[in-house]
Amino acid sequence: YQRRVHGDYSRFKMALAGMVKLATPSFLAVRLASTSAVSTFTIKKPFVGHKLETLPSLETSATGDELLKYYKQMLVIRRMETTAAESYRAKQIRGFLHLYSGQEAVCVGIKAALTDEDSIITAYRCHGWAYMCGWSPKAILAELFGRGAGCSIGKGGSMHMYAKKFFGGNGIVGAQVPVGAGAALAHQYLGQPNVCISLYGDGAANQGQVFEAYNIAKLWNLPAIFVCENNKFGMGTSASRSSANTSYFTRGDYIPGIWVDGMDVLAVRDATKFAKEFALKNGPIVMEMETYRYHGHSMSDPDTTYRSREDIKKKREQDDPIAAVRALILEAGHATDAELTAMEKAARAEVQAEFEAAIAAPEPAMDQVYNHILVGEKAHNVRGCDPLTYYSQ
Repeated sequence: YQRRVHGDYSRFKMALAGMVKLATPSFLAVRLASTSAVSTFTIKKPFVGHKLETLPSLETSATGDELLKYYKQMLVIRRMETTAAESYRAKQIRGFLHLYSGQEAVCVGIKAALTDEDSIITAYRCHGWAYMCGWSPKAILAELFGRGAGCSIGKGGSMHMYAKKFFGGNGIVGAQVPVGAGAALAHQYLGQPNVCISLYGDGAANQGQVFEAYNIAKLWNLPAIFVCENNKFGMGTSASRSSANTSYFTRGDYIPGIWVDGMDVLAVRDATKFAKEFALKNGPIVMEMETYRYHGHSMSDPDTTYRSREDIKKKREQDDPIAAVRALILEAGHATDAELTAMEKAARAEVQAEFEAAIAAPEPAMDQVYNHILVGEKAHNVRGCDPLTYYSQ
């Protein structure tokens, strides 16, 4: 079968002898039973509302194609981040590196509820979002390596990745939220049936500019969805130590909000569909995605002083978002355990091949130092990393 999966066509070929990997760039050839059939599920953790008269139903559905697509996307993101961590330890990546492992259901679920014309802006934990917005693992890893094949030509690094309707990747805590309100204003001004998703963490939730964005968004009833990815820790500080009110979905006060289990991709998808419909009719809404990060705040964080290894292990074993999707697929009979195991191996192989291509890519051409500074022309006498170094054409 040929299915549309994450921006390109992947072949799923039925084979009598089980799993067959094609010699094409496709993800994996597998035998899939009833992948177009619709299965129904009950969302385990109920939504909680703030100033909302209705909430999304806890009864949801998905086809086998959809579940396998979400599973593939989450597997690739997880493996890509693991590869990035290994590369950082090998000193192939320098500078800051904030990983998304554990939070994959948020980006996959939200993107599943949007169209390509909806806008997204996030903070510095953006690799998974860049992938979901169309960049390949090669382009993302190459950016981390500072290579010219990177999605920002090797000049942006971990925190600065962009795509169509994806406005980054932003390194300043909370600064993306008012920019997202501006993107929502653009949709409203142009009469477009679209929203802007502005994501920030629990650590950024106390920033004054977040509340300023709330205020103007409500004054003008902008189609803005503010999403707090509550991964429990702002750097090394737990949410309970940093926030007087940890019910982040209520922090908009006069803006309605909804709490969502951010480890459940179907809950995230359905809540985002609900929020989009609400925002287009009524104005802004705040969503709290309760999730968990498996790595430290960044790779320079030893991640041992504010939580234990046992805490992380317990979360992985009991509430992993990828394992949850796997269980749904098996429960509905859309694939066998052996087929899903083969998909996992294929994800590793795909990312490994992308890694090898990324690390082998050349560095940006030297003339790139003059680009992307002035609009419409190249800059001259560009300062280097110290005040005594300048580059001239």
